[in-house]
Amino acid sequence: MQLKKSVLLNDKLISISGSKSISNRLLILDKLFHNVFITNISNAQDTRLLKEALDTEDDVIDVHHAGTAMRFLTSYFAIQEGRTVTLTGSGRMKERPIKPLVDALRSLGAEIEYTGNEGYPPLKITGKKLTRNLVEISAGVSSQFLTSLLLIGAKLENGLTMDLIGDITSRPYLEMTLKVLSNIGINSDFFGHVIKVYPKEEDVYQKRSAFEVESDWTSASYFYSLAAIGKQTIHLKSFKSHSLQGDSALKEIYWEFFGINTITDEAIHQISLIPDKSYRIPRTITANLNNCPDIAQTLCVTATALKMPFDFDGLATLKVKETDRLMALQNELLKIGCETEITEDSIRSKRFFEPEKDIIIKTYNDHRMAMSFAPYSLICGLEIENDTVVEKSYPDFWRDFFEVTEPVEK
Repeated sequence: MQLKKSVLLNDKLISISGSKSISNRLLILDKLFHNVFITNISNAQDTRLLKEALDTEDDVIDVHHAGTAMRFLTSYFAIQEGRTVTLTGSGRMKERPIKPLVDALRSLGAEIEYTGNEGYPPLKITGKKLTRNLVEISAGVSSQFLTSLLLIGAKLENGLTMDLIGDITSRPYLEMTLKVLSNIGINSDFFGHVIKVYPKEEDVYQKRSAFEVESDWTSASYFYSLAAIGKQTIHLKSFKSHSLQGDSALKEIYWEFFGINTITDEAIHQISLIPDKSYRIPRTITANLNNCPDIAQTLCVTATALKMPFDFDGLATLKVKETDRLMALQNELLKIGCETEITEDSIRSKRFFEPEKDIIIKTYNDHRMAMSFAPYSLICGLEIENDTVVEKSYPDFWRDFFEVTEPVEK
């Protein structure tokens, strides 16, 4: 997609669909307990693929690029007694490690085989009753591995006790999972490095819980970026001041570093992103993004557009996403005038320079690469390759993007 140099329109209102993270958790729980009525569910491709996988009776289930679906379904099918399925995905999915989750499930008694390379999908899963209830797993692995186990915990006869080893990565995502469990009547405890999910009570099956999914904060990040670069107000629905999502931390980050004030209207679940034009932007941005790694790409592009030196760490999980996001960021930021240095868990700017004349951004089949670089069109025109990749998490992104921007020359 060719994006012309654009300006940001003032006072536009955008409605973003429900959080993919929350929607996917609720779909698993409803399939297990049949007691969740979900509204404002995400329209992301990942959510659709998960729903289709839960509804199908096929023996082979292809989740394509949907990493969340692969991880959540691994635990789900491990406890489906009498059913055997093979979970597979795209070429990139077969390169994404899943061994820590499989090892944890096997320690509970699950029957899972690798049909390709050891430690990676595809997986052949034979569902059975799991009676063991204690699992040890590294706290530094993807939070989706941990959440996958937590979601089935209350379905196990003796519940689940999870002992987390080492420093905890993406703690807000674990807390989100436990709050979702609580909202549908499942009890849990989280003390220190131990999480306990208690066996379901009979009344969990009797009570049907209505759950309105709040809109997706990661998707909102691209509009924060637009507001920071374009210095105009944007309104977003449906958001609340108190969120279950870790990426809601972007409110504080964009205020501290970019002067974007978030004003919440609780009555209509709307937030307004208002640039403080008298705000003094700091000379350097330094932040640990361990709790919200998915907004790293957006922050890097925003800072580059404004030529603000940055240093972000806590990003180890980015190397095992849809692509190696740290390497992809380094490659593509160079095209828009920012030389960076990366490590296993960090990225920092080294120098800024005039960008290329004809900028073509590769997306690496990664939805967040496409959306995070789009706001740079407020600085100069650029092309986004494989623009349809946004369907993975935000199918309406381009419609909404063009709703709030206008080419300088039509």
